Amino acid sequence: MQRCLWAAGPDFAVEYHDREWGVVSRDDRYLFEMLILEGAQAGLSWNTILRKRAEYQRVYAGFEVAKVARFDKRKRERLLKNPGIVRNRLKVESSVANARAFLAVQADEGSFAEYIWQFVEGRTVQPRRKNPDEVPVASDESKAMSRALKRRGFRFVGPTICYAYMQAVGMVNDHEVGCFRHAQLAR
Repeated sequence: MQRCLWAAGPDFAVEYHDREWGVVSRDDRYLFEMLILEGAQAGLSWNTILRKRAEYQRVYAGFEVAKVARFDKRKRERLLKNPGIVRNRLKVESSVANARAFLAVQADEGSFAEYIWQFVEGRTVQPRRKNPDEVPVASDESKAMSRALKRRGFRFVGPTICYAYMQAVGMVNDHEVGCFRHAQLAR
């Protein structure tokens, strides 16, 4: 079975690739989880984040956005001492700020999914990339998303992070055309 080259790593990367990466999601809880994890990944490998994901789910209250938005200074300091997550003050602080901004988007738009999917006109972009070198680090859509999210107070949402987010939640099907998942997700 042929997979995207990046999924040739540890078992958890294969599992994530085969079952989750690129699958369309309009579930606000999942969209919030991926937003936090993609921000945490900045400057690190995705495998690092996948290894720490279970601990993120535990200490971030199952990614219940309203709970994360209420994390006080004491809770944020405890997070910074937890080796099971990325202990970067800016990333931890941004996760709480992003939770608050996420709630504001939900209040304004009805759901975060409704808001975020507008950047691809509500449907998955279907490029046909043959190898990883063809995958861009950003797109016009991810640049527009980044600008809009920053205006709303989100942090760690540059165009590259937004593009990786779009790939993760199924807004862009960047599985290589030879990968068995490309055709499955193109349907």
